[in-house]
Amino acid sequence: MTIKKVMVIGAGQMGSGIAQVCAQAGYEVLLHDMNEEALKKGLNDIEKRLARNVEKGKIAEEDKSVTMSRLSPSSELKDAATCDLVIEAVVENMDVKEAVFRELDQVAPSHAILASNTSSLPITEIAAVTQRPEQVIGMHFMNPVPVMKLVEIIRGLQTSDETYEAIQKMTDELRKTPVEVKDFPGFVSNRILMPMINEAIYTVYEGVATPEDVDHVMKLGMNHPMGPLALADFIGLDTCLSIMEVLHDGFGDSKYRPCPLLRQYVKAGWLGKKSGRGFYQYS
Repeated sequence: MTIKKVMVIGAGQMGSGIAQVCAQAGYEVLLHDMNEEALKKGLNDIEKRLARNVEKGKIAEEDKSVTMSRLSPSSELKDAATCDLVIEAVVENMDVKEAVFRELDQVAPSHAILASNTSSLPITEIAAVTQRPEQVIGMHFMNPVPVMKLVEIIRGLQTSDETYEAIQKMTDELRKTPVEVKDFPGFVSNRILMPMINEAIYTVYEGVATPEDVDHVMKLGMNHPMGPLALADFIGLDTCLSIMEVLHDGFGDSKYRPCPLLRQYVKAGWLGKKSGRGFYQYS
């Protein structure tokens, strides 16, 4: 199967990043969001990132112009009717994702592949709401998408070899490194990362050390580029909590129990960088 036109659903940080790398790789891209302001911001953020790359000499002004010319806004999901691949990057909530995939199954052409950028939810369950489960797959990009090289490709129970091979080939064309992962809660990245972040939150909760000192230990002692609590703020504490809940529910193991302090921060609206406060304060 040949992929020429892509729709990305969700114009937030992840969705706009995915749309950008697809456009830079030569694909025609529809960036979709029902919120007009979010859609404008998503396209503006792409243009700003590309402009910074021009200033740094990473790309030419012509490359920026050509990339932007391949991007079009979409506020109607029915626009998927012209696409070969749809990549969903909406909120990490199964009910929301299932609703999107049900509608996509009705409007996307029969040959189209439907992919989810979910960071932890089961692809098999998402695929089950469609009439084309063999054409449903996970494409878990890392944040920030234009910088990070990894894409976890998650095969659902019924994902076909043809679908996997098409997505693997496309990932190579995006200049990313594809890693094949089976459909287990949290896949590989978040099954390892989130319990570490959760344990870091427990050390603060139990008064073992301050957030700053926990992060210093992991940066200076373990050579991590960013401390786990600063990383949690960057990801979003609400997202961290939802992934921990998926792991806890999926495995039924108490080692995945979300820290009470994490729940408390989320209930307080302290979601990290995006809300201005998490384990650190942001102006």
